[in-house]
Amino acid sequence: MRNARVVVAEDDAPIRDLVVHHLGREGFRCEEAVDGPAALRLARGGAALLVLDLGLPAVDGFDIVRTLRREGRELPIVILTARADEVDRIVGLEIGADDYVVKPFSARELVARIKAIARRAGTLPAPGPARLCFGGLLIDEAGREARIDGADLRLKPREFALLLELASNPGIALSRATLLERVWGFDFDGDERTVDVHVRRLRLRLDDGARGPALLQTVHGFGYKFCPPAQR
Repeated sequence: MRNARVVVAEDDAPIRDLVVHHLGREGFRCEEAVDGPAALRLARGGAALLVLDLGLPAVDGFDIVRTLRREGRELPIVILTARADEVDRIVGLEIGADDYVVKPFSARELVARIKAIARRAGTLPAPGPARLCFGGLLIDEAGREARIDGADLRLKPREFALLLELASNPGIALSRATLLERVWGFDFDGDERTVDVHVRRLRLRLDDGARGPALLQTVHGFGYKFCPPAQR
């Protein structure tokens, strides 16, 4: 379920902020710990998942895993560490961690791993394909098609992905950088104005604004948001 409580135990502030930012954007509710005792206290307080640095002050990460498992606590644990040795990885998994991620890391990959582990643990439901309806507009993720009043808009794959991303976050302003990352991929190195070009094409396909306020609204200097009829 969304708002699942995740403890991010990391004493390096920039890394902790990065993880919290990306998890928060996916709907997780994060609590932060900067040392071992705080990580244990928060993990014992009903957390759905623990993201754990091994090099925390006061209590070593391995000891935290051992303690939680010895207490019978089954919350998923994802170790996030600079220790790249195979021995450390094996030890971490053998004492009860569910995954082991080595720094430097991809934030998108880390979030994907956390979501997969959370689903297996029952914290998140397995996602089904979206089927979104806004008045006469239907967006069908499984069928990879969008229709207005039953007429297929015949969107190209990237146009459909962009519309689906915006419509899945109604009323929320998404930056061009965020849209590039989610639709084009983390490694895309093109210009952010690529988003503008695709939004213009989408507006033409939707005939957006011809029958009332536009569904795709520009947030000047930032990006775009999808505004369904109820939020206009």
